[in-house]
Amino acid sequence: MSVKRFLAAGLVSATLAAPVVIGTAVPAGAADAISDGVVKIGVLNDQSGIYVDMAGPGSVIAAKMAVEDFGGKVLGKPVEIVAGDHQNKPDVGAALVNRWIDQDKVDTIVDIPTSSVLLAVQEIGRQKNRLVIASTGGSSDFTGKFCSPVGIHWTYDTYGLAVGTGLPLADQGPWYFLTADYAFGHALERDTAAAVTKAGGKVLGTVRHPQGTGDFSSFLLQAQSSGAKMIGLANAGADSVNSIKQAREFGLTEQGVKLAGLYLHITDIHAIGLETAQGLIMTQAFYWDLNDETRAWSKRFFERHKAMPTMGQAGTYSAVTHYLKAIAAVGTDEAQAVSKKMKELPVNDFFAKNGKVREDGRMVHDLYVLEVKKPSESKAPWDYLKLVRTVPGDKAFRPLAESECPAVKK
Repeated sequence: MSVKRFLAAGLVSATLAAPVVIGTAVPAGAADAISDGVVKIGVLNDQSGIYVDMAGPGSVIAAKMAVEDFGGKVLGKPVEIVAGDHQNKPDVGAALVNRWIDQDKVDTIVDIPTSSVLLAVQEIGRQKNRLVIASTGGSSDFTGKFCSPVGIHWTYDTYGLAVGTGLPLADQGPWYFLTADYAFGHALERDTAAAVTKAGGKVLGTVRHPQGTGDFSSFLLQAQSSGAKMIGLANAGADSVNSIKQAREFGLTEQGVKLAGLYLHITDIHAIGLETAQGLIMTQAFYWDLNDETRAWSKRFFERHKAMPTMGQAGTYSAVTHYLKAIAAVGTDEAQAVSKKMKELPVNDFFAKNGKVREDGRMVHDLYVLEVKKPSESKAPWDYLKLVRTVPGDKAFRPLAESECPAVKK
């Protein structure tokens, strides 16, 4: 699809102009440091494909809510949200981002599921000095070997998912991986296999499937024939939903094979249903029913989206809010100055308490290991998960001492 046709089909733009509610006076001359007189945020994600539920229009709504709650302006200048569909294709995503930056003067790109797209956008941000803030893209390489001074990873990554889900289940194996054949799936398999092996578990092998697979029968049969007792699902979105449903249909669980949903969202559980999903363990950066703050924000989100927020959508709100706070504090929207300020300011909101953006761009915060409830345990719509344990931020993400990021001082 040509970029022109793609934009006509998928690009949404909204300008939000509400009264300034920032809480601090605008520094003299600071508004002049806002490029083009407007702060423009691009929400880039899958608006119509296999990741539409975990990100999609919901992430756009979350970004708009963040701008509205901030007051619609920063340093006296309006904040705009534009949104686009990358169709899970790096070339489409790169073309759109280049147009956003070169013609539309977009200042930062946020959300960005599909790690192959995320890593392509990371390089564009590096070359053109634009902030890239990932909320639903997951590869830990984003702040590892491909780290950037203007790249920030907000919500989760494949290392954190491996620590939360893979590590506690290491002894339930031997393991076999069913892996989506692109950057995210490869990274999730790699990080989880490393966690399992480090804990003394055994990995028998892997089978990789194309993104957007409809029929998982041959892949599941290959995993079953390996003799594995634990199948690690290193995929996402509709791929995770379909592979779990089909594994249940084939009777794998009745045969003693367990499923590890390494990357699941609450919308996936909603699609699968509690009868099929019950007992699954999943690692989340956010769950709507954790406390009064998460419930209050999620209720507002639900009123607009008619679904409870995923961790990526909640993370998008948190990231956009922190970005605007950094602009207000540093007095400019220049990418490296804002990135530096984001690393200086603590993150304290409904999403994260005492969060910190490290020098490699990783936002460090607690992760939550949750179990899918039995149907009899669920008391209301979207009451799907129960907390098993909390993983402290300093344990949830790759230590700086092990980082491959060139910017990290060893």
